[in-house]
Amino acid sequence: MALDRRQFLQAGLFGLASAFLASPASAEPAPRRTLRIAFLHLAPLPGDLTHNRRLVETAVAAAAELGAGWILTPELSTTGYTFADRLGTEWILPQPDPWMTHMCRLAARLNVTLFLSHPERDRRSGALHNSLFVIDAEGTILGVHRKIRTLRVGSEAWSSPGTQVVALPVPPFARVGLLICADAYAPELCRNLKAQGAEFLVSAAAWAPGLHGPNGEWERCTSDTGLPLIVCNRTGPDRTLDFTTAETVVAKDGKRLLSLSSERSAVFVIEWDIQNQTLATRDYQTRYL
Repeated sequence: MALDRRQFLQAGLFGLASAFLASPASAEPAPRRTLRIAFLHLAPLPGDLTHNRRLVETAVAAAAELGAGWILTPELSTTGYTFADRLGTEWILPQPDPWMTHMCRLAARLNVTLFLSHPERDRRSGALHNSLFVIDAEGTILGVHRKIRTLRVGSEAWSSPGTQVVALPVPPFARVGLLICADAYAPELCRNLKAQGAEFLVSAAAWAPGLHGPNGEWERCTSDTGLPLIVCNRTGPDRTLDFTTAETVVAKDGKRLLSLSSERSAVFVIEWDIQNQTLATRDYQTRYL
């Protein structure tokens, strides 16, 4: 039976509505293709906790302003590398302490994921650790890695070694493996992270160039695992080492894709291709502090 004009329009509108409801536009949003990552390549002052915490806060805000989704700090960014004889260790508390709680709130307010290096005291044993915390964009501490390859004398004598590496779920990856500086010396640690399902590796570092400086450890880690590794190093002089020419690094397949350095505190921002697990571009942004 033929449709009159009104019935035809109603049928047409119903068809359009049905097509709209069934269209891909109503599906979940497509996953993001790139991730903007900020490296806080900082020059902390040895033992000056107040100054260094303020520097980290300023750098985090600058990185967020540049559109970073992930923000990485270098090893011992709040204390400097050599601090215990000047600052002591009694101030080191189980985490989250008041400042860590403040940084969790800051991460939530800025909607960023923060990889924050900070000393911690074990709540049960009282042992002190050189640790890397992961705080998500809701302000939740997702987990922590305690440095395993610690020096038992000199500047790191205050810290006890961790016992195992950990791969955590950190969006947009199913699992991200964590390292701190000399942990990259040990191939078994990197392979362990791969076995845990890590898709991506992140390291905080305070690794100065020179006789005992980086010598292919980061590159080897990527060739051993087939995973990319990003390393946030530091700059500036310390009491026992000079980090002024130290490099922040992006590595993959046994090679450095990018090496970044600055004689003063700076924020470096890269664009990462999530699907292809490589740099989206070799261009990067720099914000000096």
